[in-house]
Amino acid sequence: MEAINTIGRRKSAVARVYLTEGKGDITVNGRDYKDYFSSETLHYIVNQPLSLLGIEGKYDISVNLDGGGIRGQAEALRLGISRALIKIDEENRPPLKSNGFLVRDPREVERKKPGQPKARKKFQFSKR
Repeated sequence: MEAINTIGRRKSAVARVYLTEGKGDITVNGRDYKDYFSSETLHYIVNQPLSLLGIEGKYDISVNLDGGGIRGQAEALRLGISRALIKIDEENRPPLKSNGFLVRDPREVERKKPGQPKARKKFQFSKR
């Protein structure tokens, strides 16, 4: 099997995922994903598509992560892994879709406007 290449995005984080057959290693930017993502919650987010389909330990995943924060990177990685699993087998699509792993979360940070301290916050109004 040749390497399957997919991309996942969340906020400003971009995950380029390379999936090959192997023994279940997940490498993020040259490090093990458990070293890269410190909390157990983020480990759970990354493993969600694999555990849903019951195929942990079947594929090696190599990832290049760039941009965003740690949480956005984990969710971008989840989307990239889900897309790669669909390229392997189209039968994986319905369970992944029903759990919401194929939806690119469109929420982005709103830009700051001039004459305001933040995007929506206004300076205090003074009548006199």
